[in-house]
Amino acid sequence: MTVTTPPQAADHSATPGIDGRAAWRAADTATDNGVLTGVRVLDLSRVLAGPYTAQILADHGAEVIKVEAPTGDETRGWGPPFLENGASSAYYASLNRSKDNISLDLRTDEGREILAHLLAGADIVIENFKAGTLARWGFDYESVLSERHPRLIYCRITGFGVDGPMGGLPGYDAVLQSFGGLMSVNGYPDGNPLRVGIPIVDIVAANMAVSGILLAMLERERSGRGQLVDITLLDSVISILHPHAANWMASGQVPQRTGDFHPTVAPYQVFRAADGDFFVSAANDRQFRSLVHTLGLPDLADDPRFASNGHRYAHREELMALLGERIALCSREDLGRRLEEAGVPASPVHTIDEALQSAQVRHRDLFIDDDDYRGVGVPIALGRSPRRRPRPAVPRGADTTAVLAAMGYRTERIEELRAAGIFGNP
Repeated sequence: MTVTTPPQAADHSATPGIDGRAAWRAADTATDNGVLTGVRVLDLSRVLAGPYTAQILADHGAEVIKVEAPTGDETRGWGPPFLENGASSAYYASLNRSKDNISLDLRTDEGREILAHLLAGADIVIENFKAGTLARWGFDYESVLSERHPRLIYCRITGFGVDGPMGGLPGYDAVLQSFGGLMSVNGYPDGNPLRVGIPIVDIVAANMAVSGILLAMLERERSGRGQLVDITLLDSVISILHPHAANWMASGQVPQRTGDFHPTVAPYQVFRAADGDFFVSAANDRQFRSLVHTLGLPDLADDPRFASNGHRYAHREELMALLGERIALCSREDLGRRLEEAGVPASPVHTIDEALQSAQVRHRDLFIDDDDYRGVGVPIALGRSPRRRPRPAVPRGADTTAVLAAMGYRTERIEELRAAGIFGNP
């Protein structure tokens, strides 16, 4: 049965025989998965920022249960490519590894009752519902959950926040790249503003959410209380406008798109080598001198037009033409080796496959390709503490029965709920 508004004060967490903490079946027995072993995370989010936040926590040992609507997280359909079993896209799989997954229709009383039990056992909850959704269902953090579960850390991810002139509006990565000014400084001066080629705002928001959660966990050790971690995509994009925001504040000049050119450093850009694109940075005078000597252009080191970064930037068109003519004669690998030996930061512009299969990426376990898992590895390494070995994302609802059984739901009741469509189509 579907209803619009459940009783706000209903507290299902004390239902006899149901143990919310038992939902996280491996949390008490897991060892050596990382510094967050034993921490219970309820992932109520979808698409990117929320799921990625929960995945980062899972990578370091947290036990994560993802609650997915019967319609599924829409990113399961964001392909091709799709995984071999056809259950989801590569996009979804890369954001939801190492999680248990249950499917609940939270529009129903029964679905919300199960959710209440899960909340009672969680240490952390992550959600990115439209503002006010959980409050309408009786799970408002400020007035309900913070009192009922005082140690709960509640991470809310929204586009613009829940109040203010734009509070409650939905947020999408490219929209925030546009609204937040990032798109205006990406691209060529005579071209259109360009979206950054990855969902950078969502990714930054996820990493900020992880930082906020860990800060709240540290504070909870002192106070004994959890708190709201309030993350917005707007905050995230504004936080990464360096150095453009600082330049505008200092000069009053509105930053413009500079294409290949760095807004303040020269040379710092992509050149065309004999066999592909090649990036060079010479951010100080020593590096510049080493660069031009390596290229066989030693006279440029003493040319007054290029005596300092300020001079080089003022004459960057002339400088790029001189450097570009010589770099065009070099192979990427040979030039990269010679500049590395000379102490000049530089690299071939790798394609994704080249980057993932490079020797150093493999050495760092950043690309895992074996019988159990194929994907990007865990990017945060600690000196003493291990990381969880990633396990693939699972189909929607794969763990529903096992999780509910661990909580104390009888087999008969689970089947009744299934027949009623609480987990999706009967």
